[in-house]
Amino acid sequence: MRLWVLLSLLLLQETLPHVVGQPAKSKRPKEPGENKIKPVNKRVRPKTPKMKERESAESSLKSQSILTQVMDKGRFQKLAATLSLSAGQSIELRCKGSNVTWNYPSYLDTFKDSRLSIKQLDRYGQLILANATAADTGEYGCWLQLCNGDKCRKDETKTGSTYIFFTDKEELFVPTPSYFEIVYLTPDRPAVIPCRVTTPSAKVTLHREFPAEEIETDGTDIIYDVKKGFVYQHPTSDHKGIVYCKAESQGAPQISIKYHLLYVEVPKGPPSTTIAASSSRAEVSDSVHVVCTVLGEPDVDVDFRWQYPGQEYPNAASVCSPQRQRSFIYPDSASAARY
Repeated sequence: MRLWVLLSLLLLQETLPHVVGQPAKSKRPKEPGENKIKPVNKRVRPKTPKMKERESAESSLKSQSILTQVMDKGRFQKLAATLSLSAGQSIELRCKGSNVTWNYPSYLDTFKDSRLSIKQLDRYGQLILANATAADTGEYGCWLQLCNGDKCRKDETKTGSTYIFFTDKEELFVPTPSYFEIVYLTPDRPAVIPCRVTTPSAKVTLHREFPAEEIETDGTDIIYDVKKGFVYQHPTSDHKGIVYCKAESQGAPQISIKYHLLYVEVPKGPPSTTIAASSSRAEVSDSVHVVCTVLGEPDVDVDFRWQYPGQEYPNAASVCSPQRQRSFIYPDSASAARY
C-alpha cells in the first residue's frame, strides 16, 4: 500500500507542470528606465507662449495697418513700408473707419493742389492723387480719431502709412521750391540735408563745394536715409560750409540744390525776448514804433501775441512780422500805456 502511494506521488509530480504551465524563465536584468508605468489619461497643460512670442504677437496687433491701395477691377492691396510708382500715374488709398485723418506731403496743402481729393465715406476714408509727379514723393498715412464731444485723439492701434516713390528719370531728386537752403547744425541733435530721391535704387553721394571733394559717409557719423537724406548724427563746426548731393541711376548723374550748413551753438533753455520803442514819449497824433525780438534756436517757430491800448479797434495799430522779430506802429499816442 505504501508503495502504491509513493508511485502515485511520483506520477503526480511528473504531470503537474504540464497542467499548470511551463515554469517561468529566468528574468534578465532590466535596463535603466525600462518598463516604467506610463500614466493613463494624463492632463496636458496648454503651452504658454514665451515672452518674445507674446511681444511679437502684441506688436503685430498694434501695428495692424488699416491702409490699402485700390487696384484695378475692384481689388485691394495692403501696402508695405515703401511703394514705387511711375510719375504720371494716379493712386487711390483707403483707410477703414468712420473718422479718418490723413497725412501727406505738406506742399500739396500749401499750394491747394486740385489733383488731391480727400473724402470721408460711411465705412472708410478715401485719398485720390491724380497725375502724380516726382514732387509728390513722400510719406502717406492715416489713422482713426477717437472723439468724446469736441475732444479727439489719435487711435494708436489703428493706423497705416507707406512711403511712395514717384520715379522720374528726369527728376532723380525730389523737386524743391528754392535753389538754395540753409541747414542749421547744433551739437545736441542730428541735422538732415534733405536731398531725397525719387528712385530708391539711385546711388547718392554727398559733396563739398569748397574745397571740392566727396564727403565720405561711414554709416555711423554720417548716414544716408532714402526717406530723409543725409543725416549728420553728431554735428560739429567742422561740418559747416556749402554742400550738394549727386545721384546716379541708369543715366547721366544729376545734382541737387545747394545747402549752406551753419553751425550754431545755442544754449539750452527757453527763448529770450526784448522789446523796444522808438520813443518813450510822444505827442498826440505822433506814431510810436515798438519792436519785439526773440532770441533762441533758429528753427523753432515763434508765435507773437500783442497787448496794447485800443486793441479792440481794428485800425488801432498796424503789425508787421519778420521771422524772428515783430513790430507794430501805434498811430495815436494820446495816453501812456504798457505794451
